[in-house]
Order: sequence, then C-alpha cells, then structure tokens
Amino acid sequence: MSVDAKALSLAQVTLIRAGVPLLYAHWEGFVKQASEYYLSYVAHQNLKFGELASCFVVFGAKKHLSNITESGRSHLNITVVDFFRGCAEQRANLSLSNAINTKSNLKSEVFSDIAMSLGVPLEPYSAHFNFIDESLLARRNAIAHGEYLDVDADSFRGLADEVTCSPI
Repeated sequence: MSVDAKALSLAQVTLIRAGVPLLYAHWEGFVKQASEYYLSYVAHQNLKFGELASCFVVFGAKKHLSNITESGRSHLNITVVDFFRGCAEQRANLSLSNAINTKSNLKSEVFSDIAMSLGVPLEPYSAHFNFIDESLLARRNAIAHGEYLDVDADSFRGLADEVTCSPI
C-alpha cells in the first residue's frame, strides 16, 4: 500500500508542499555553485586569452565592454580596442564576480544560457527542460506565491529523485 493510500495528516501535507521550494532551491543552488566552481577552475589555469574558448574570453572582456558602452570618453574606448587587439597573448583575467546569474528563476532558458557561457553542451540536458520548467519551477512558483497546489507524496518523491539523482 502506498503512502498516498493512507490519509496524510495536515503536517505531512504541509511538509510535502514545503519540500517543493526546497527541491527547487537545491537545483538552483547546485547549478550556480557548480558553474562558479568550474569557471574558477578555468580562471586559475593561468592560460592566455588566445588559449581559451570564446565563451571564457567573454568573462575577461565584459569589464572592457561595459566601459565602451557606458563611456563616451575616447581614451577608454581606445583602451578597449587595444585590449581586443592584443588580448590573445595576455594572461586571462576573468571577471568572476556575478558571473553566473540564475535570475532567481532557473528555467530551461536560463540554464541553457549558463551552460552556453561555460561551453557545456546542451544535448544531455535538453530532455529535462520540460521537467525543469513545468514539474519543478512552475510548482515552486505556485507554492511560493501562495497558490494552493496539491502535491501528493508519490509526486514529491518523483521530484526529489529527479532533482537529486538525475544528470540535470
């Protein structure tokens, strides 16, 4: 007999509902932390910009790009152009602060952007996009925004297994 066949107490129902946002937080936190660790690993390889994949050069170029878009000052713009002309032989200095942004709603589109920024192929993860968007994020948002959403024990167990045991 499954747990759902028995009557669940209010405390059990409450804990199951509270568990959904916790599972989402686990998912988002893992993606953010693992991404930051990977980026830090790449940054500490002491490679030159010319030895890095383009996705990592972006992290070194961001501070220069913001200078050129925010400033009308010629000397700053020339410094940016000089960076791009000569960066291939420079040791890469990647900007790691706020490099990974989950946008507080780690839907598949945001996950894809993070993966692309790290040179991680999407193919192994694309089959999980519906799970991310509908089963995890939509349920988390409904519960977190005060909507009543009945999640039974078996559904919660499936969510937990997918978040903690699957390759996403």
